[in-house]
Amino acid sequence: KNNVNNDAFYFSRSTPGTNFSSMKRNYRHTLKATIEENSSSSAEDKKDETKSRESEDEGSGINPKMEDIEANAIDILSLDPSAINIQPVYDDRASVKKRQSVSKPFYENSNIGMNFDTKIPSTPNINEPTKVLSESKFVNMFRSCASYIANHRGSTIVYHVPGEFLEHSDFADLMDDIALTWLLGMKIVLVVGCKHQIESRLSSFMPTTPNQAKASHTTINVRVTNLSTLRVVKEEAGYARFEVERQLTRALRLHRVTNQGGGNVISGNFYSAQPFGVVDGIDYQYTGLVRKVDVEKINQIHQSNDIVLLTALGFSPSGEVFNVNSEALAASVSGQLKAKKLLFLTNFRTELTKQNANQSIIQSMRLKDARQLLNYYQIEIQKRGYVSINLEKHEMKKKKKKKKNGKINGHVDEDKPVKNNDLRDPHVLGTLLKLGWSVDALEKGVKRVHIVSPTNGALLNELYTRDGSGLLVSRDLYEGIRRADVNDIAGVFDLINPLVQAGVLVPRPKNQLEKDINTYYVYTRDELIVATGQLKRFEGGFAEIGCLVVHKDYRKGGRGDAILGFLERVCVRSGIESVFVLSTQTMEWFVERGFREVPVSSLPPSRQETYNRSRRSKVYMKKLSERFIDEEELIWDR
Repeated sequence: KNNVNNDAFYFSRSTPGTNFSSMKRNYRHTLKATIEENSSSSAEDKKDETKSRESEDEGSGINPKMEDIEANAIDILSLDPSAINIQPVYDDRASVKKRQSVSKPFYENSNIGMNFDTKIPSTPNINEPTKVLSESKFVNMFRSCASYIANHRGSTIVYHVPGEFLEHSDFADLMDDIALTWLLGMKIVLVVGCKHQIESRLSSFMPTTPNQAKASHTTINVRVTNLSTLRVVKEEAGYARFEVERQLTRALRLHRVTNQGGGNVISGNFYSAQPFGVVDGIDYQYTGLVRKVDVEKINQIHQSNDIVLLTALGFSPSGEVFNVNSEALAASVSGQLKAKKLLFLTNFRTELTKQNANQSIIQSMRLKDARQLLNYYQIEIQKRGYVSINLEKHEMKKKKKKKKNGKINGHVDEDKPVKNNDLRDPHVLGTLLKLGWSVDALEKGVKRVHIVSPTNGALLNELYTRDGSGLLVSRDLYEGIRRADVNDIAGVFDLINPLVQAGVLVPRPKNQLEKDINTYYVYTRDELIVATGQLKRFEGGFAEIGCLVVHKDYRKGGRGDAILGFLERVCVRSGIESVFVLSTQTMEWFVERGFREVPVSSLPPSRQETYNRSRRSKVYMKKLSERFIDEEELIWDR
């Protein structure tokens, strides 16, 4: 009616945080421009328009004033209820016939009354998820992450960020991911290194000769820090601290919830240091070791829901400043805090693979396996908190291995390109050093250590998904579990006999135990058998776990989970893909641990032949993977 083009009233969807007052100002400006344009029309058009309005709106009192139009501006954002359709959504959204098959509403049928007994004609079942939702990757992903989010909430994690990562293209994304773990409830300590920046500075104005290299980098992998080097360390440590603090503060503000509070990055003197001293005749001057971590002060910061940031500069009570190895600092802090996790970020990508036909990737290993790997490469973690590498012994072992493998004329070509497992490769050496610090942290009380490569999103994948994206090193949760022998027959019999008498287990006389003793495993404590389990292998990649019993005085201590996890890991290492159990009374315990009921026909043929149909035991089966076992350990070993 006011001769204003409707296109001028089009508003795009406002982005989150859009201010309505700014929309109103833009709206006013658009209206003014439109009215001015209309005012320049010809006088004849105005006369015709006036006559038309007078004839249409005679006596209506409509006035095309700006104030009147703005008063009704909110109506433009309103939805016309008559223009809203309500229609069912079928699994096959492309099917037009199904949509057309829905006739008039049932209450418009004259033969049907409006009462609660009226049956509604066939319509989509709203209780059945649509195809779109059931196949949603996000839904499946979020469901799989839920257990990890719940288990990590409220736990302490220490991140180690090497100096190289500050120049990585994904550095800002890494800070976003760390902030996201804070938002999901983790208590964070961030240790940032600056070794890369220090070496770049020193090499630019102080080139290193071979003799100097031997003096500054010995086989214990520790830098000699003199007074001039200490100044560089101070400058670069400050740079690293402020870069991390800058990006992390931005990320925390991005993820902050208004009523959550906290979210500050707190850096300060949270640990004290002491001099490294003189080792093998070399004075390391201002190189230091971690002396003590102020656990109480860090816990207070975490209670305020803030993040602690540490650098490689440590101070002694006398006021001296020392250059502390950042990896050693991360291991010490996580150990004294009794952190649940320590996560090392690497500036390179490496994989540990098995030397078999499949070259399968090793995603997790026990503390014992990690120690053996370090020992193979002659790498030791000293009690004072540093890594020593016996390069001479390693080279001798490598030469002997090459000669044993039949090198031409027994000659070893030292100029040959670096191959896998060669400590001359910085990636191989760097991975082993990270593994060494992981062992150090585990021995100090940390439950799990992760080594993650610098791929975008790798940190979240490692912490919140089953497959992960790095290497997990965990304490040996199965210490005390071993294969049974003939000396254990009496102990196993005494352990299982009460459950046999109760009808929970099938009878197993001593002569049968003696015959099958090699299939049993026992969990001992001070020479007492506190738990046992049997593992039988079958054709087709199947195995049966049976006779899983825990002593009544040691239940509710995780020993049942421990021996079950041990047997599952034995199956995985043996190439077994599926494991099953038969139960008449304890089936719920197995269901809670990932087993699902299956028919007897799912058993391997040889086991179907021996199945006792009069007992009618229920069959429960489970698919195995190493990462799935890692997830279960995370749940029960809290």
